[in-house]
Amino acid sequence: MGELNRKPADLVVSGRLVTPTGVRPGAVLVSAGRIAAVTGLTAIDEVAPGVPHLDAGDAYVLPGLIDSHVHFRTPGLEHKEDWEHAGRAAVAGGFTTVIDMPNTRPPGLSPEAIAAKAALVAGSSLVDYRFHMGADPDRPELLADLDPAIATSAKVFMAGHQTAPTVVRDAERLEKIFAAAAVGGVRLVLHAERDTLFTMLDDWRGRLRDHHAYERSRPRSGGIAAVAEVIELVHRHGTQAHILHVSSAEEADLLAAASDAGLPVTYEVTGHHLSFTDQDTLRTGARTRLSPAIRSAADQDRLWAALRGGEVAALGSDHAPHTMAEKLLPVPDAPPGIPGVQELAVAVWTGMRRRWPDESSDVAIARLVDHLAAGPAELFRLPGKGRLEPGADADLTVFGPDDSWMLSAYDVQSKCGWSAYEGWTMAGRVRTTIRAGEVVWDANEQKAGSPTGRWLPAGPPGRGLTADSGRA
Repeated sequence: MGELNRKPADLVVSGRLVTPTGVRPGAVLVSAGRIAAVTGLTAIDEVAPGVPHLDAGDAYVLPGLIDSHVHFRTPGLEHKEDWEHAGRAAVAGGFTTVIDMPNTRPPGLSPEAIAAKAALVAGSSLVDYRFHMGADPDRPELLADLDPAIATSAKVFMAGHQTAPTVVRDAERLEKIFAAAAVGGVRLVLHAERDTLFTMLDDWRGRLRDHHAYERSRPRSGGIAAVAEVIELVHRHGTQAHILHVSSAEEADLLAAASDAGLPVTYEVTGHHLSFTDQDTLRTGARTRLSPAIRSAADQDRLWAALRGGEVAALGSDHAPHTMAEKLLPVPDAPPGIPGVQELAVAVWTGMRRRWPDESSDVAIARLVDHLAAGPAELFRLPGKGRLEPGADADLTVFGPDDSWMLSAYDVQSKCGWSAYEGWTMAGRVRTTIRAGEVVWDANEQKAGSPTGRWLPAGPPGRGLTADSGRA
């Protein structure tokens, strides 16, 4: 407690703490934006008399959640989303840190573009942030000496859609990207689908006429072929590769086998691939038109099994809003993508409680924290993030595990104003979100805090929290 005595706490948050060593009742003492101590409930009056106290009761106190896959649309696409609204959606969903994708206008394909984007976002963010740089197939050498202060990861689009800035279709160029990333220690995050197969199908079938045919025009074979190619490239170069939004059972099997063989391959599952099936797309059309496409109930079952079995490294929202006018364009032109950062944690929690009703809530919440906090912090070298322990950033999410509620358009904080989950009854709710010791979301008042989020430094490879990971 010596550190606490020299630097008195300015906030206490108590409840059922989800810590690296388990779930237990206790309190987090916050000082100057950092966690000063994690203590038992009986010690609060002794160590922090008179300090403001947020008593969460029987609710869980989690480390602030991390969404490592968002499209906040800044710069250039602010008509459908902007950083202010996306930040509100994030904190309403319990997220205090995001990693944003490079498919903006202009795209983030260089260190200079990423630095310019960071300068644009500064002073307007409710969340802390990092960026995935785009892998430029014309300049793969940028990855060989990429400054980790700029980015520790790079996005590769192996298939295209309306907002993809570059698509790597050529095998030689893709190999150069993997080789350069291996030299630079850069983790590649990949949209792994074989675009040439999709083009061939489009040429054969002709223009898409209805949403019922969408999944057949973007079939599982595209993902399976691309994942197999990625595994071969990782085997040759040793590149760290993280496959985004895995959608099929076969991809999950291949990636589990590659990881078991010792290859540095990880993968992500999204909330929407866990929540919807191809039957939903038949019903909702463009509202659940996504890339990769939503697949069958059997695929969804395999992804849930991967989550429960620990195969999945991270959950991501792939928050990619479009206006409803864009989603209602003629079928061939309707863009894939839905908003999701606000819905991700509660939707996955709801699925956990429905699928595994006999599993203790403590076990389930620890799994959620592994995939939405500790795991992403380690994968993407986010110092001070993802764990409730002394020295970490005071990013906290208060989560009511039994707070049943129905999501409506009124609740949506994204600028697009709609959600594919409208009408869903959620099994839990984010009550309060705290970043750097400040309340940035209060669900009761639907009130956000101040936009003082920062561009995060990168930590060394390995665990996300380091002893000297102070706030800048």
